[in-house]
Amino acid sequence: MKPIRLMSGFFTVGVWTLASRVLGFVRDAMILALLGTGPLYEAYVVAFRLPNLFRRFFAEGAFNMAFVPMFSKKFETGESPQRFAEDSLSGLASVLIVLTLIAQAAMPWLIFAMASGFSGQEQFALSVDFGRIAFPYILFISLAALFSGILNATGRFAAAAAAPVLLNVTLVSAMAVAHWVGADVARALVWAIPLAGVAQLALVWRASAQAGFPLRPRRPRWTPELARLVRVAIPAALAGGVVQINLLVGQQVASYFDRAVGWLYAADRLYQLPLGVVGIAIGVVLLPDLSRRLAARDDTGGRHALSRAAEVSLALTIPSAVALMVIPLPLVAVLFQRGETTGADSAAIAQAVAIYGLGLPAFVLQKILQPLFFAREDTRSPFRYALVAMAINAVAAIGLAPVLGWLAPAVATTAAGWAMVLLLARGGRQFGDVARFDSRFHGRIWRICLAAGIMGAALWAAANGLTQALETGGLRYLALAGLVGVGIVVYFATAHVIGAVRLSEFRSALRRGG
Repeated sequence: MKPIRLMSGFFTVGVWTLASRVLGFVRDAMILALLGTGPLYEAYVVAFRLPNLFRRFFAEGAFNMAFVPMFSKKFETGESPQRFAEDSLSGLASVLIVLTLIAQAAMPWLIFAMASGFSGQEQFALSVDFGRIAFPYILFISLAALFSGILNATGRFAAAAAAPVLLNVTLVSAMAVAHWVGADVARALVWAIPLAGVAQLALVWRASAQAGFPLRPRRPRWTPELARLVRVAIPAALAGGVVQINLLVGQQVASYFDRAVGWLYAADRLYQLPLGVVGIAIGVVLLPDLSRRLAARDDTGGRHALSRAAEVSLALTIPSAVALMVIPLPLVAVLFQRGETTGADSAAIAQAVAIYGLGLPAFVLQKILQPLFFAREDTRSPFRYALVAMAINAVAAIGLAPVLGWLAPAVATTAAGWAMVLLLARGGRQFGDVARFDSRFHGRIWRICLAAGIMGAALWAAANGLTQALETGGLRYLALAGLVGVGIVVYFATAHVIGAVRLSEFRSALRRGG
C-alpha cells in the first residue's frame, strides 16, 4: 500500500483552511461593518445556513462519510473506482436537483422551521427572499464534496482544501464592488453564494480529472454498490441530521432574543478558525488513511496514525481554546467592532466565544474519533451517540434559556460536544488497540495542558497591560498582534522545554510523508 502522507496532508489542508478562515474573517468583518447585527444580517445568517445545513446533512455528513471509505477501498484494490464514482455522481446530482426545486416552493416553511422567532418581523420576508437565492448553492457544493472525496482518497489534498477560499474571495469581491458602486450590498452578497458554489465545483472537477478521474454525468442507474452506499449513508444522514437539529434548536432559541442570532453566528465564526484549521483538516486526511490501512490489515499503522492525529490536533487546539476563554473580548473587538457593530455587540459576542472555547477540544476530538467508525462503514453507532447528544443539547438549550437567556444555546452546544466525545471514546473500545491512543500520546497530553495553562496566565497578564492600546484606533491591531505573539512564543517555548511538543518531529514527519 502506498500510504497517504498523513502529516504533510494535514499541513496542506491546514494551510489552505487557514487561508480560507482568514478570508472568512475579512468577509465577516465586512458584513458586520456594512450591515451591522440587525435584520439584514440576521436574514443573511439564516439564508446562508440553510443550504449549509443540507450540505452537511447530505454531502459532508452522510454521503462523504459513506462514499470516501468505499471509494478508498476500491481505489486500493482496483475494483472499478471510476464507474462507482460516476454512478455516485449521477445519483447524488439527481437527488439534489429535486431537493432544490422542492426547497424553492417550501422556503417560507423552511425559514419558519429555522427561526420561528422571526415570524411577523422584517427578518422573515428577507430570509425567505435570500433563502431562495442562496439555496442552489447546495447543488454545486455537494457535488464539489464528492470530487473532494475522490481527491482526498487518492492523497491529493490541495485542490479540495483550496476550494473554500473561492467562496470567501467571491463574497468579499461582491460586497466590495456593490459598496463601491452604491448597489445593494446585502443582495449582492446573497447572489454571490451560488456563484461561489459554481467556482468551487469547477475547481475540484478539473483537479479530479487531472488526478485520473475525469467523471462525466450519466443516466442514473440503481446498482448493488449504490444500494450498499445508501445503506451505509442513511445512518450517517440521520447522525448528520441530529447535528444539524442541534444547530437548529440553538438558532430557534436565539431567534426569540434581539440580535442573538447574529451574536451567536459571529462567535461561531471565531471558534471555527482553529476547528477548521486543525480538526477538520485532521478529519479529512485521517478518514481515507484509516480506510486504506484497514483494507491492508495494517492495525499497527492505524493506531499510530490515530495517536499522531490526536497529539498534533490537541497540541494546537488546547492553547487555542485557552486563548478563546482568556482573551475573548480583545479578539472580538479588534476583529469585528467597526461600522455598524458596537461595543455592546462585541461584549455579547465575546461571552459566547468563551463558552464555545470550552467546547473546542471536544469538537476537534469528534473529528478524530469518528473516522474509526466510518472507516469500517459503521455509521449506525455514531448515529445512536448523536441522538443522545441531541437530547442533551435540546434539554440544555431550552431548559437554560429562562436562566441564561440567549447564551443557553452556546452552553448546550458545548455540553453536547463533550457528551459526544465520551460516547465515541467508549464505543471505540470495540475496535481493540487500533482505537486506543499509544503511550507517547498519554505521556504528552498532560504536558500540552500545562503549557497551555502557562500561556493562558501570560495572555491574561499581557491583556491587562495592553488594555488602553487594545481600545485605541489603529494601534489596537498592533496590540492584538503582540498579544497573539506573546501567546505563541510562551506556549511553544514552554511546550518544547517540558517535552509537550518537538518541532523537529513535525519537520521529520513532513520529510517522511507522515
